[in-house]
Formats: sequence, C-alpha cells, structure tokens
Amino acid sequence: MLRTIDLRGRTLSPAELLATVPRAAAAREEALATAVHIVDDVASRGEAALREQAERFDGATGHDIRVPAAHLDEALAALDPAVRSALEEAIARVRVASAAQVPAPTVTELGPGARVTQRWQPVRRVGLYVPGGKAVYPSSVVMNVVPAQVAGVSEIALASPPQREFGGRVHPVILGAARLLGVTEVYAMGGAGAIGALAHGVASLGLEPVDVVTGPGNNFVAAAKRAVAGLVGTDAEAGATEILVVADETADARLVAVDLISQAEHDEQASAVLVTTSERLADDVLAVIAPRAAATRHAARVATALAGPQSAIVLVDDLAAATAFSNAYAPEHLELHLADPRPGDFVHAGAVFVGPDSPVSLGDYLAGSNHVLPTGGQARYAAGLSAATFLRTQQVIEYDRDALSVVRDAIVTLAEAEALPAHGEAITARFQD
Repeated sequence: MLRTIDLRGRTLSPAELLATVPRAAAAREEALATAVHIVDDVASRGEAALREQAERFDGATGHDIRVPAAHLDEALAALDPAVRSALEEAIARVRVASAAQVPAPTVTELGPGARVTQRWQPVRRVGLYVPGGKAVYPSSVVMNVVPAQVAGVSEIALASPPQREFGGRVHPVILGAARLLGVTEVYAMGGAGAIGALAHGVASLGLEPVDVVTGPGNNFVAAAKRAVAGLVGTDAEAGATEILVVADETADARLVAVDLISQAEHDEQASAVLVTTSERLADDVLAVIAPRAAATRHAARVATALAGPQSAIVLVDDLAAATAFSNAYAPEHLELHLADPRPGDFVHAGAVFVGPDSPVSLGDYLAGSNHVLPTGGQARYAAGLSAATFLRTQQVIEYDRDALSVVRDAIVTLAEAEALPAHGEAITARFQD
C-alpha cells in the first residue's frame, strides 16, 4: 500500500534530498495546462463558459450561479444545531488567533521632523474559494472568511461548486456557514473556472473582479491561482493535501496510521508520508494501516492516495537526517511523533503539530490555526492563509522643511550619481525663493 524509500547509510545534499521527495509532479504539470485553458475560457466567454464547466464537471444545469439571498437564509435556518455550535466555536477560535496576526502601526522617528509610519491596509475586495467536490468543507468557509474580516476587508465574494444532489445549489452546510458569518455574495461555481471568474469578473452575474483570491482546492484550483497571479494577488497554492509524519521508536503506530489515513481521504492525489528512524515502527504502521484503510468510508480514495507516487515510508539513520528530509520536503502539515520533538529545527512547514495529541485533524477544525496552507514544497518560502494575506504594508512619509534640508545634499549627490538630475532638482527647488 505504501512504498518504502530507504535512505539509510546515505549522505545526501539538499538537491539530492529534493530529488528523493515523493511528489506527483506529472499530475501538477497536467493540472496547470488544463487550468490555464479553463481560466482563459471564463475570461473570454464568462457565464457561458461557467455553465458548460458546471455541466461537465459537476453535473449541474440551469442553476442560479449567483446564490439568491433566500437560499442563504434557508440554509442557516436548516443548519443542524450541533453543526452550528461547532462552527461557532471554530469561528471564535480562528477569530482570536487571526486578530494576533494584524500588526499595529509603527512610527519611526529618524530625526526632528522626519517620520516614517508603517501601516497595514486591507485590500478592498476578495474572492474566497471553498472546495466541494469529494467532500463538504464548511470549515474552509471559516478559515477563509474570518481572517479577511479581521483584516478589515470590505467586500467578500465566496465561490463553491454547485451540487447535483441539491439541484445545482452550493451545499447547504456551506451556505449556512457563509450566512452565519454574514457573507451575502456567494456563487455556485467550482474548480479552476471559479478562480478565473473571481479574478476576471463576470458582468452578467454582477461579479466584479476581486483584488485577492484565496482558498484550498485540488491541483486544478492551485494551478488556476498560478494562472491568474499578477492579475490578482493569491495566497500560496493550497492544492491536494499533504501530511508528513516524523516519528521515532517511541511513536504509536496506530496513531501514525490513522493520521496518514485522515489526510489520504481528502483526494486520490493526497500525499501521506512517514519519515522514521525505526524500521520496526515502519513495519508496525504498514501492518496497522492496511486494515484501517480498507475499513474507512472512503477506502478506494485512500488506497489510491497511499499507493500513489506522492506517498511513502522513508527510512533514515537518525533524527538529523529526518529533519533534513522534512525541511527539503516542506510539507503542508508536519506531525512530530518524537521523544524530543524540537519543533524549532523544522523550519519548512505550513503548520507544525507537536506530539501525539496534536493531530492535523485538530488544525483542520478547532485548533484556532488556519488550515489553508501551502503545498508542493511552497512552505519553503510561502506562508499559510492568515489576516496578513489580506493586508498590504504601506509607508507614510512625513518630513518637514528642516528635516528635508538635513538630507538635501545627499539626495542631490545620489541623483547625480544615477544620472537622474531632475530628482535632485525636485529637492533644490524647495529651497529656492
């Protein structure tokens, strides 16, 4: 079910480690080519393209792409009380954690009358994507909407795929979660087409282009973000999910197995990787995971994900080698099942879950952290979704005449050195009668 990669007895450079990392590279390349075509189609044909895509990918026809307010109200009224309570708890926790991500303005005094203020301005309008293909993700409504609200975004548009079983409507639990958060602009559109619509706008639907697009999805959604990057801002490419478990001989094989399965059930392209110093643990995990995977509700999906090239058990000599492999992989989710976890050593990961009682499932719902995280190795340079995703740092410069005179000559000197004399003249003109 899970292939084994044995790196014991080998000293690998960072480049060699990257080459050994299990990835479904071909799937991502194919997704990009398809996503670009879909996004371009929406950009040129708008609503007609969205309807064709909905029929092709979601089996939905004749539906309201822009969700009527009545549908949102109905969904909230019908929301299971236990689900509503759980969502309200998640909202409260994510709101508190997100508020800590908003920096306060800072003022730097560089001298008398010379001040630079650093402030963070929210973008005006955002498009938030909530997947809905193989599963229902009201939790992703929370993870997208709450940080945007905390950041101060004034306009929020949310998109999620139409559901055949609900007559082309967005899943009612997703609609209920959106209404619970006060989101009123919702669209029944999915996949790469939804990303294209949010970025380019669709006039016939009253959908204005957004400034930033965020949200998780499959590899096609992640690739679509790459296709619209530059036209709009995007968060990291949160594609098919990844879990990397680093474990030693003290780990509980049963807990490692269930955590690998928990992420494999998302998608056939999900990545489930165990890196361990213990051959015995590896054998025990293999023994435990097979029957559990076969018995779970989405057994076929799990089996495909675990057997894919993106999943593996990796054997290493010691914790240093495990740490190096993890940092090369840069997983979306990193779990540390170690006697001495040292999370500070694991510098490349979307989120780090420390100890046997901090599973990824906790972060998916109620840890207070955000579950929209970079995949495909992007955690080496990109952050997960947060309030900061919706903020732009902005500098406000205030110099009075005396403060400007202090740096007058240096500015003129540098302007001349760069052969831009008008820059210097813009300064000296202020000191001429």
